[in-house]
Amino acid sequence: MTSDTATDAVARSADEQARRPPAWQRRLRRFGYAGWPQADVRTRLVPAFPEPGTRLWELCGAGPALAGRLARWSGWGGPLLVTLLAGVLRFWNLGSPDKVIFDETYYPKDAWALLQFGYEGTWDKSANDALVGHPAHILLNSDPSYVVHPPMGKWLIAVGEWAFGMNPFGWRFMVALLGTLSVLLVCRIGRRLLRSTALGCLAGGLLAVDGLHFVMSRTALLDLIVMFWAVAAFGALLLDRDRTRAGLAAALPVDEDGLTRPDGQVADRLRLGWRPWRLTAGLCLGLASATKWNGLYFLAAFALMSVLWDVGARRTAGARRPIRSVLRLDVLPAFGATVVLALATYLASWSGWIATKGGYYRNWATTPDGRGGSWTWLPDWLRSLWHYQTEVYSFHTGLTTPHTYQSNPWSWLVLGRPVSYFYEDPKAGHDGCTAAEGCAREVLALGTPLLWWAACFALLYVLYRWLFKRDWRAGAIACGVAAGYLPWFLYQERTIFLFYAVVFVPFLCLAVAMMIGAIVGPPGSTERRRTVGAVGAGVLVLLIVWNFIYFYPLYTGLPLPKSAWHQRMWFDSWV
Repeated sequence: MTSDTATDAVARSADEQARRPPAWQRRLRRFGYAGWPQADVRTRLVPAFPEPGTRLWELCGAGPALAGRLARWSGWGGPLLVTLLAGVLRFWNLGSPDKVIFDETYYPKDAWALLQFGYEGTWDKSANDALVGHPAHILLNSDPSYVVHPPMGKWLIAVGEWAFGMNPFGWRFMVALLGTLSVLLVCRIGRRLLRSTALGCLAGGLLAVDGLHFVMSRTALLDLIVMFWAVAAFGALLLDRDRTRAGLAAALPVDEDGLTRPDGQVADRLRLGWRPWRLTAGLCLGLASATKWNGLYFLAAFALMSVLWDVGARRTAGARRPIRSVLRLDVLPAFGATVVLALATYLASWSGWIATKGGYYRNWATTPDGRGGSWTWLPDWLRSLWHYQTEVYSFHTGLTTPHTYQSNPWSWLVLGRPVSYFYEDPKAGHDGCTAAEGCAREVLALGTPLLWWAACFALLYVLYRWLFKRDWRAGAIACGVAAGYLPWFLYQERTIFLFYAVVFVPFLCLAVAMMIGAIVGPPGSTERRRTVGAVGAGVLVLLIVWNFIYFYPLYTGLPLPKSAWHQRMWFDSWV
């Protein structure tokens, strides 16, 4: 017998002895003794989802049978109703303003060029006015244009243009659709994460009435598309976590009492097998990175988070050296499923540029500047693409041109400097203005203030739960916020804007939902405690909804009397 085999035998024997109850308990069982209740490792690895309650439906007059069915359907019915509300809000009058607003001067036109040529072409300087003219004109030529973002997000915008034409509704359609679907994702993610359908629907509902998410859902920019893929990846990793822990629990031994027990041999050596949801997450993270490069931060953060979840799962299952086991068995597959797959997805997003050979820098490798060096054995398209990426990186890191609406990330959570996408001041009798003093029409990328300010406290609560209560759910939410927010502190000299924060808004909503759950009170609280908590939480939610309604005209460009517009400028920095 080798030393390794002997060590394994000793360890196995120790595990078996640890699982066996003491001899006196085994002798007393013949007389009906059951011993003290003992924890089942399965319940720690895969906590049961609470049975949906029927009390609310019974209070509404439903009979017991109908109330039971409604409670069972609420897991999907509630999120779908919240999503329907979000969709109506986002698609209602989507083509207004009937103009090219803010950075729509870039991405919709690039998307249309991708449809025509497979790469971004060059537009006439008067193209914006021509696009919204009657009839509209397309002033595009095939000369390549220098663009600084990958093509994936623009390809998605192009789907709407292909379906509905090169007009404001067409170029905003796919962004509005993804914004609506992201509400559904957050509802279901919140339900799984917080083990509560009500809190999941609350998180999605808060996202539906967030002003920044709302405005970005109705504008053809790339940041909301990054957000959608990041949230989809987060949800896929949650599913992977539950599926993997369920498989690990199923492999553990069951004792004579029917309880699942930890086992060092199983936990240290079991290969976790095929993980399709982790592959799905890698694909989504690749699509996020292929839309804007800040998706790479989500790739790094979520890949690390997923590996740490594996460490926790193996430790709970009884692994004596969980970190070493994860390094030996899980890290390489995780790297392939996330990083390698994401990079392959990123490359695939450039297929049009690669295949058509007309894009900017496409033939750089064949020019005198590109023929030399030690990498000539690589394909010309790959060397040209790499050169393009280095040039884009230099552009982004060196972008310090002052802008009226730029802001420092320190001010984002308190909404220090929102971005105005569109502004007009029609006189009475024009563009729907009925006020003698004149009106203001504005689309302001401003988060719902009470929601964001509540989120500041919610983040403190989440950090407390993570650092002092070792709550993995709080850590997951904090990871999502950190991946979308903290990297911008590395570029404080760069020209950056508040609307970049839309990528972590869903995680702010999850944080607020988690805090509201604590306000209502944990299961087992007294009736008085739950009543007081529910009233306080309800008041907060209603105030947030009212706040969204109050600022709704500023989110949609509806005409407001000048005095009413000034009343909504709560801070000088909002003007």
